[in-house]
Amino acid sequence: MNDMQFFKTERRHKFIMWSVVAVCALISLINILIAASHGAMGDAFSAYLDSHPSLAQLIRSTGIYGFFAERAAAAQTMVVSVGLGQLIMIGISILLIYLAIAKGFEPLLLIPIGFGGLLSNAPGAGVAEVTDGVTGFLLYIYNIGIAPPSIFPLIIFMGVGAMTDFGPMIANPKVAILGGAAQFGIFATVLGALALTDLGWVDFSLKQAASIGIIGGADGPTAIFLTGRLAPELMGAIVVAAYSYMALVPIIQPPIMRALTTVEERKIKMKQLREVSRKEKLVFVFLVISLCILFVPSAAPLMGMLMFGNLLKESKAVDRLAKCAANELCNIVTIFIGLTVGSKLSADKFLATQTLGILVLGLTAFSIATATGVLMAKLMNCFSKEKLNPLIGAAGVSAVPMAARVADKVAKEADPTNFILMHAMGPNVSGVIGSAVAAGILLVMCG
Repeated sequence: MNDMQFFKTERRHKFIMWSVVAVCALISLINILIAASHGAMGDAFSAYLDSHPSLAQLIRSTGIYGFFAERAAAAQTMVVSVGLGQLIMIGISILLIYLAIAKGFEPLLLIPIGFGGLLSNAPGAGVAEVTDGVTGFLLYIYNIGIAPPSIFPLIIFMGVGAMTDFGPMIANPKVAILGGAAQFGIFATVLGALALTDLGWVDFSLKQAASIGIIGGADGPTAIFLTGRLAPELMGAIVVAAYSYMALVPIIQPPIMRALTTVEERKIKMKQLREVSRKEKLVFVFLVISLCILFVPSAAPLMGMLMFGNLLKESKAVDRLAKCAANELCNIVTIFIGLTVGSKLSADKFLATQTLGILVLGLTAFSIATATGVLMAKLMNCFSKEKLNPLIGAAGVSAVPMAARVADKVAKEADPTNFILMHAMGPNVSGVIGSAVAAGILLVMCG
C-alpha cells in the first residue's frame, strides 16, 4: 500500500467513525430536548400511540423508541438517562474498536469487547439478559465460561503457559523478587479503596476493593477470574480498565520509569543470561505447582493451568497439544471472553458513579505496581555485586511481553547498544505467577 492509499484509507476510517459519532450525538440531542420539556413531548407521543395499538406495537419494537423509553429502575443508579447512556456506551464501544484497529491497542481483545458492548446496548436486542424467559446468547456464554468456576480464564492461562518461556527467570532467579514486588500495587490499592470508602468518597465493599486492586497486576484473565467470584457486578468496568491499561503500557510506564531512575542507571548493562536446560524447565514446572499446592492452594486453578500449558510446551512430546493450546484454543476462547466481557458494558452498569472510582483506582494500582518494581530493583542493587538495570523492575507487571519491550525501549533511549529485553522477560513472566498468587490470597481473604 502506497502513501496515497494509506491516507485515503485513514480518511475513510475517520469519516465512518465521525459519522457514527454524529448520529449518536443527534439522537442524544433529541433525548436531551425531550428531557428538557419535562416529559410533555413524551406524554403527547404516548397518548398518540395508545390510540393506535398496531402502530404502537411496531414503533415500540424499534431501537429508536428504546433509546427514549423510560426505565426508571435502572436510571436511579446512573449519571444520565438510560437511553442517553446506551448511546454513550455505543460510542465508547465504537471508540474501543477504533483504537484497536487504527492504533493497535490490544486488538485481539478490544475488538470483541467493543462489539460485545455495542450489541449489549442495543435496546430490545436482549443479547445479554433474560427476555421473556429466553436467555440472550452472550449471557448464556458468560454463564458457561466467565461466571464461576470461570473456565475461560483458566483456558487462557493454559495458552499463556504454552507460549511462555520461563528460561530468563530460571537463569537469574533473583529477578523473581521484582515480579513479586510489583504485586504491591494490588494490595496497596485494596487498602486505598477501603480507606476512601471509610472517608465516604466512594462506596466499595471488601470484595469489590479486592477486584479493583487486581487491575494492578495487568493480567486480564486473572482480573476476570477474581472479579467473577468476588464482584461480578463490576465485571465490565474492571476488565475494560485492566485491558485498557495493559494496552496503554507504552504510555503509562515510561514517565514513571524515567522519574525513578537516573540516566546512568538506565545505561546499566547486564551480562548475557546462561542457557537453561530442558530438564531445569521441567523441574521448574513441578516445583512451582508443588509450592502452590502447599502454600496457596486457592491459586491452584490458575497456577495449575499455567504450568500445565508450559509442561505441554517444554515436554517436547505433545507438540500438537502445545500448539493447539497456544493458538487455536486460545484464540477461540479469546473471542468468547471479549464478546461476553463487552456484554457487561451495558449503560445501567457502566455509567454509574462508582465506575469513575474504579478507573482511577485501577490506574493507581498499575502505577504503584510499576513504581515498586523499579524501586525494588534499585534496592537490590544496594546489596548486589552484579547490578540490575532498574528498568527491568517495571516489567514485573504481568503484561507479557509488552512491559518487557517497554523497559528495553527506555533503556535504548539512554544507550542504543543496551539490550535488556531478555533480562526484562524474567520479572515479566514472574509477574504472571505473582498475579495468580495474589488472586489466590485475595480469594481466601475476601471470598
